[in-house]
Amino acid sequence: MDDRAKSLLKALIERYIADGQPVGSRTLSKMFELSPATIRNVMADLEELGLIQSPHTSAGRVPTPRGYRLFVDRLLATQRFEILQPSQIREMLPVTDPSRTVNAAATLLSNLTRFAGVVMAPKRTQVFRQIEFIRLSDRRVLLIIVTPDGDVQNRILFVQRDYLDQELTEASNFFNQHFAGKSFNEVRVAIKDELSSLKEDISRLMQQAVEAGTVSDETDDGVYISGERKLLDVSDIASDMDRLRRMFALFEKKTDLLQLLDVSSRAEGVQIYIGGDSQLVPLEDVSVITAPYGIDGRVVGTLGVIGPTRMAYDRVIPIVDITAKLLSNALSHHSSS
Repeated sequence: MDDRAKSLLKALIERYIADGQPVGSRTLSKMFELSPATIRNVMADLEELGLIQSPHTSAGRVPTPRGYRLFVDRLLATQRFEILQPSQIREMLPVTDPSRTVNAAATLLSNLTRFAGVVMAPKRTQVFRQIEFIRLSDRRVLLIIVTPDGDVQNRILFVQRDYLDQELTEASNFFNQHFAGKSFNEVRVAIKDELSSLKEDISRLMQQAVEAGTVSDETDDGVYISGERKLLDVSDIASDMDRLRRMFALFEKKTDLLQLLDVSSRAEGVQIYIGGDSQLVPLEDVSVITAPYGIDGRVVGTLGVIGPTRMAYDRVIPIVDITAKLLSNALSHHSSS
């Protein structure tokens, strides 16, 4: 894409985000010193690239998830966060009780964005008696954790390559022989020395197991959600009953949502999942923006916002980012007091 095509795509997406109406060539020709015919040619190229599409009921164009992806990754300049002063936000995150702080963060995200705010509760360490790796499919491994009291918990690991059953058995045996009865935090410390004798990709699998072996505290399902009903006011979502039903099934089930937040907690900084490209929340008209938060520099969870793909990313991204930082500060303050 040349600079002209990028500028037109950026203008089209910004206009569509602002008013929700398909954008035509005449509208864009008023913004650029180009003829409608020239604009139509560029739009045809953008459509061929899969970045925009034409709804059946209009001659204008709207962005596709792929178009939003390019816009967010390469064309977006985020705003300074000035909706509330940081001191005002700090007052909304009580530090007397960690669970109240986390719940307040979900509410704050929802109130500031008018979408749904979600926070994965802080992780606590877990002791295990036995673990087992089972191959599910290409690049997906089931981690089975048996606790000392016999409780069985499952985690799905998304791995970088396909492992043989023999390799998974080897990893399970090594883990159980060396670390049974310890907490995953203890394993995290010991693992650097112990795994030097194993192949690099087996070491990586075990490190993923350690990350997945921490569990969310405070709530049974590990996720605080606030403001999901605000999505009823979002025409892009509420206009389609099937889409709305799938959205609320996501909130009710929470398993897929927790998996997405857990994956996000292992990434650095703000993560943006658009139109199902996360492969974890397969809702084409929904975007999820997340950021990890921590206690004393150690990541313990993830928070985020769930809304339509047609959202003001330049505004929502800094809200998620600063809320994660403020939650980290609040929880760190509580842990040291």
